[in-house]
Amino acid sequence: MTTIPVSGGAFAAYDVMVGRGLLGQAGARIAPIAKGRTVIITDQTVEAIHADALTASLTAAGVRSEIVAVPAGEGSKSFFELERVLDRLLEIGLDRKDVVIALGGGVVGDLAGLAAALYMRGIDFVQIPTTLLAQVDSSVGGKTAIDTPRGKNLVGAFHQPRLVLADIDVLATLPERQVRSGWAEVLKHGLICDAAFFDWLAGEGAAGASGDPAALERAVIRSVEIKSAVVGEDEKEAGRRALLNLGHTFGHAVETEVGFDEGALAHGEAVALGCCMAFRYSAREGLCAVEDVARVEAVVAAAGLPTRLEQAGAFEADRLLALMAGDKKAEGGALTLILARGVGEAFVAKGVDAAKVRTFLIEEGATSSS
Repeated sequence: MTTIPVSGGAFAAYDVMVGRGLLGQAGARIAPIAKGRTVIITDQTVEAIHADALTASLTAAGVRSEIVAVPAGEGSKSFFELERVLDRLLEIGLDRKDVVIALGGGVVGDLAGLAAALYMRGIDFVQIPTTLLAQVDSSVGGKTAIDTPRGKNLVGAFHQPRLVLADIDVLATLPERQVRSGWAEVLKHGLICDAAFFDWLAGEGAAGASGDPAALERAVIRSVEIKSAVVGEDEKEAGRRALLNLGHTFGHAVETEVGFDEGALAHGEAVALGCCMAFRYSAREGLCAVEDVARVEAVVAAAGLPTRLEQAGAFEADRLLALMAGDKKAEGGALTLILARGVGEAFVAKGVDAAKVRTFLIEEGATSSS
């Protein structure tokens, strides 16, 4: 097992533990945190696969627990499900010494984390991510949110977990598509700031995209190390943390247009597409070499992820541009994009010319309304 500390001046330090068999050890790990009861928030799919093992581990450690399950899928990141979860916590009668446990992927982690942030103005929660995407990204850093029809993750709070347990063994239960979706976030970390890591992912490490446990463990550890370092410097995305959104401004706009339908486009697939678009836009503006773009596209495609807008559907340029302008990183209506000078050299570009982006989207295959 590898333990990666996450610390920053504005929040209490916590550990991310990465290894095998951690679900069975969860009770012993959580017991020092849980002074009273725990409520496990999960989705119905994960409940059927992993909830028994977690509750057995908690019981063996003398920790009481109850389960609150929501429907699986992005649709649960909604005001409706948030209200339902909060009402259930009130019905159970949790108090401020009790702990919420998020058992699931990014949807569950975001929903449970936001519920914990709001309940009695904030109670402790623990992340036990069961998808690759959640292990390498959403479970670390304290971002919690729900979606609205106007965009993804627009209503939320920063609320850091007390502990993250990333059990590599649970990834064996994932469908191949979910592993590939999580792999997009792994590739993103290399593209942001670690060219050597991206080289490994493009070579020997590529086995992780097909579920190889050893490659997955190394990929999770390095991804968490990168994210931990960035979050420790900039918890609330005032500066460097925005780099972690490489591919997300383009990707979130596409996701919103698709309607958060993971059957049509999974979040990681949108991120992979967005990363390729960000590199192509960077090359268009003379910021990075076309050879870098070709390499990124080849590695993304080899992982079974989309590289072109047409692979996600048909889109209207002005509609995508409007969604990008409403992104959380936009300032005063001006676009903020994460662009690249090369592999491992991402940077925050503020005040990006919307007209240039519109032209680029049309070049990418989006239609023009004029």
